[in-house]
Order: sequence, then structure tokens, then C-alpha cells
Amino acid sequence: MRLALAVVLLLLLAAPASADVITVKGAPAAGPARYDKVFVERFGPRKAKRVLVLVPGFYGGAGDFSLVGPQLVRRVRGLQVWAVDRRSQALEDTRGFDTGDPAAAQAYYLGGGGFAPLSGADFPFVREWGLDVALRDLRRVVLRARRGDRSVVLGGHSLGASTATAYAAWDFRGRPGHRDLDGLVLIDGGLMGTFGDPGTVQNDLLQLEQGGDPFADLLGVGAPWAAGILAGLGGLYAREAPDAASTFGASPLLPPALRAPVPVTNAAQLGYALDRDTVPAALRLLAVNGGGLAAAGDPRPWADGGVTPIARLARLLARSPVNASEWYFPTRLRLDLQAASRLRRDALSRDLGLRTWHRRTIGVPLYAFQTDLTGGAVLRGARRLVARSDIPRGTLFQSDAMSHLDPLTATPSRNHFLRTVVPFLRRLR
Repeated sequence: MRLALAVVLLLLLAAPASADVITVKGAPAAGPARYDKVFVERFGPRKAKRVLVLVPGFYGGAGDFSLVGPQLVRRVRGLQVWAVDRRSQALEDTRGFDTGDPAAAQAYYLGGGGFAPLSGADFPFVREWGLDVALRDLRRVVLRARRGDRSVVLGGHSLGASTATAYAAWDFRGRPGHRDLDGLVLIDGGLMGTFGDPGTVQNDLLQLEQGGDPFADLLGVGAPWAAGILAGLGGLYAREAPDAASTFGASPLLPPALRAPVPVTNAAQLGYALDRDTVPAALRLLAVNGGGLAAAGDPRPWADGGVTPIARLARLLARSPVNASEWYFPTRLRLDLQAASRLRRDALSRDLGLRTWHRRTIGVPLYAFQTDLTGGAVLRGARRLVARSDIPRGTLFQSDAMSHLDPLTATPSRNHFLRTVVPFLRRLR
């Protein structure tokens, strides 16, 4: 009998979790009304009575949760996971990835094959797509998830965790955001000093208001869309032809620091660019603990050795159209979250219209997980939030063996985030 039950359990864990994508009408905001929408990918049973809504991080998309989301719904009975794309995802042209052929995709995006990148000068209204817009959009997702008397836990990764924290403290026309929620799940992010210093925001805001590019440029190559497209191409090459010699690393848009120093395979080029031992310090928010280049070979292959096998990272990055990146991330959103870090009324938050007024009354259960990225700032911020709110106790974990993306990509058996968040979610009622 025990053997039979074990076999059934293994089959259930191996079975793919059902998923679908819905469009949720967004809040009215600056710009054409056709952009007032967000996309949500849902995993798990439709009749679930609990929903975990997850928000991606800086430059992240709903596809970030495409590996861990199905694992969560398999392990927590009666749970759905909703992965949210911000409204700026509607600006992306993902047609080049439709065929699943990396060479065709590279020709479309980087070889004059038809891709027309957007210019920030044509989208000045995106300068107003800050935290207020993001949270009003997110509230429509949360209220949709609450239909049928379902409970909702709100969480996110990195900047998405910061967004979830701000939501809990936000004033929605007199109603605190935390009253919509039954818990918070912060994955390597948050507020209360976790990321950045609010004191440095004003100069950046002034530059933005004086005509600065409304889209953030993660790689600093003058092409805001480059990081998203390069991540998709690198993942697609590594997924479809992992052992072939890489030519992708020669792309002029790929910063030299991300290029492998010797001839490598497609899998090795992706690994070298994003592994925590070789990624530049400024891009550690993209890092995984994956392994390293093999000792020999021409081209040099990749040797898995960390918690994230290169095949899993490639699988996540190659996804389309629900992808793992945000090609046109609004600069204003990052600056607003930095300004809201202390979750209190001050001159800066008043000037920016940040309604984070209800920190003290947040009383929902909180889970926070920290990797090697912030030197302890994630858990310090979580402890400050617990101490300065009505949260009875935080459930806090850390793993120095994991880098920033590992909670989303690691092998389930080695994913400390997955192992610790599941008991937290099971306890919630």
C-alpha cells in the first residue's frame, strides 16, 4: 500500500500543472486606453480556494514563475498561482520567437528581419507609469483573484516583492491594501531599506521629468529592449542547440563582460553570462548559482554544479510570448519604489503621490526569503516591517547557496525557497 501511494504521489508531482493566460482590465492611466490592461498566467486548479499572486522583479515578466509556479500548486493542495505581467508587456513584439528557431529569431531582432524597436520619445506618457499605476492595476488582479470568496496571498520576486509590500501599505480610497490579502510572500526583495536610498531619487526624477528616457536601460547600451531580447535569444539557443558552437556571443549588443573568453557552446555562453561567479557585479540581479565552464573542450561546454542546471535556466528564458523579461520597463516605477522604501508619509512621498499610509496596521502573515544578493538587507527590511507593523511574526529564511534568480530556477530538490515557502502556504487559512 505504501509503495502504491508513493507511486501515485510521484506521478502527481511529475504531471504538468494546467496553465492559462487571461487579460485583466487595468486602471485608467496616462496614454492610450489600449494599454490599460495586464496579462496573468494562471497555474493550478480553477476551483482552488486560495490564490498566490506573484509579481516579477526589475526587468522581469510573468514567465519568471513558469518553473516554480507549477511546483507550488503540486505541493500545496487547493492553491492556484497567478503570475502577473505589468502593462508595459503589451509594448513587446515577440513575433520573432514564434517559430522557436533561434537563428530565425536572431535574424528578426538583430539582423534587420523586421523588428522595429520602440523609442521612448514616442511614449512620453510612460513617464507617469509609476507605483500608483502599477498598484491600481495590481489591485484589479487581486480583486479578480478574490472572486468566489477565495483567499489571496500577494508576493513577488525582487522589485516584485517591494511592490507587494507597498500594496499592503497602500491607501486605496480609504481602504488599506492589506485588507485584500491573507498573507505576503517576499522572494529576495521588499522595502524598509532593502533596496536603494530614497535620498538619491530626486535628481533621477528631475532628469526623467526633463525629458529622460521613460524606459530603463539595464545593460547601458542605449537600447532598453536589448536585455529582454538577448535573454530570450540566449535561452533559445541554449534550449534548442545546447552543444553547438555559440556565435550569439559575438552580438555587438552583448556587453563584453558577458562574453565567454574562449570558444564555447550555446549552453556555456548562457551559463557564463549569468552565473554568479562570472556575471558583472552590476548585473548580479540576473545571477544564478549554476556551475562553470568545463576544464577543456573546443568549443568549451558548460559543467553544471550549482543549484540551477543550465537547461532549466534556458527553459525559463526561452519562453514566449509569456516571457521572463520586460523589454520596456518604466523608469518611474523603480524610482517610486525607491522613494517609498520607508513606508511613511514624508515630503518626497507626498510630492510623488505615494499613498503608503497603512504600514502600522499591516497584520497578515509574512514570509521572506533571502539569497546572497543584498548582504542581509532583505531580512533586515523584513524584520523592520514586522517590528513597525501589526504583523505578529515573520517567517524568515536565507540561503547563501542561492543567487538572485535561483529561487525561480533551481532544481526542486535543491530549492530552499520552495522547501520553506510550501509549509508557510499550507498553514495559511
